[in-house]
Amino acid sequence: MTRREDRRAGIDILFQADVTGTAPTQVLDEWRAAEREVPPFAEALVRGVADRLPDIDLLLETHAEDWSVVRMAALDRTILRVGVYELLWSDDVPTSVAISEAVEAAAELSSEDAKRFVNGILGKIAREERV
Repeated sequence: MTRREDRRAGIDILFQADVTGTAPTQVLDEWRAAEREVPPFAEALVRGVADRLPDIDLLLETHAEDWSVVRMAALDRTILRVGVYELLWSDDVPTSVAISEAVEAAAELSSEDAKRFVNGILGKIAREERV
């Protein structure tokens, strides 16, 4: 699998956790029990987002003008969470890659508006938070 495919698996797991109100690590375990492949990179993203979720959501609340995290579409919220995690805590992912992968995921999985929404918020976070 490519890193993009691994990232999508991570998004799928985190999205499932979000919409079902289940802990991301529990969803990881459920996927494994169902013999679904969980690539190491996907697992690292899921665990990283889960570990930093309060920090990530605070950043999203701060930088998404007129939007609360709970008002965001679940899929867009999930994509943004992965993007923020990669921007700020994945040293091996360049800023441009973190943003472009999130925007691409939004374009393929969500709406045209989501693509612009994700790009705007992650761009703002990259400018204001990443040093």
